[in-house]
Amino acid sequence: MDLFKKLFGGGKKQVSKETKETRGQHMPDLQIPVDEKFTINFKSNGGKFLYCDSIEEVYGHLDNIIIENQWQDQTFFTMDKRLEEKFSKQDVTFTDQPSKSNVFFTTCEHLIGQDGSILVCSNQLRERKLNELPSNLIVFATTSQLVESIQEGLKTINKKYKKQIPANITTIKHFMPTNENSDDFLTYGSSSKNLYLLLLEDL
Repeated sequence: MDLFKKLFGGGKKQVSKETKETRGQHMPDLQIPVDEKFTINFKSNGGKFLYCDSIEEVYGHLDNIIIENQWQDQTFFTMDKRLEEKFSKQDVTFTDQPSKSNVFFTTCEHLIGQDGSILVCSNQLRERKLNELPSNLIVFATTSQLVESIQEGLKTINKKYKKQIPANITTIKHFMPTNENSDDFLTYGSSSKNLYLLLLEDL
């Protein structure tokens, strides 16, 4: 994923704004790489993007998020024991009760380049809807989870979990409140989430 290194590693390449700002709404998408497309759309949605070359860099960025938001005394809600194990050496405590936290720490199934959304399912949410989760989200993902479209993501899920297809499949898309998404039924009653993406390079 050379693009991420250029964007976040001091390279000179600049992301063209043509795809989001100068092309008409009904114009076809330019043939740009999925990683670039996701970056443009995710940031346009209001997401906070942190690219990481190593797990140590992930830990460092997480520390900075905690300091920035003054979450030093905040317990993180998670439903993923693997995350608890991976971040057990960090100064973070976890709970499995969403009512006891303002922060939801989770993984995801895929990152969707087409619209900059994050595809999740019952593996991350269990039976909960988005409006039952804390308003602050931290998502830990890897570059190998990038796909072009929701359809491609669903095909991958069906292939990966063919013996037992997960339920509660949805996308998290709105990361800041706007007039356009305030009543978006696809967010199950939650207009936006304050979302940080910790993206680890694994390709």
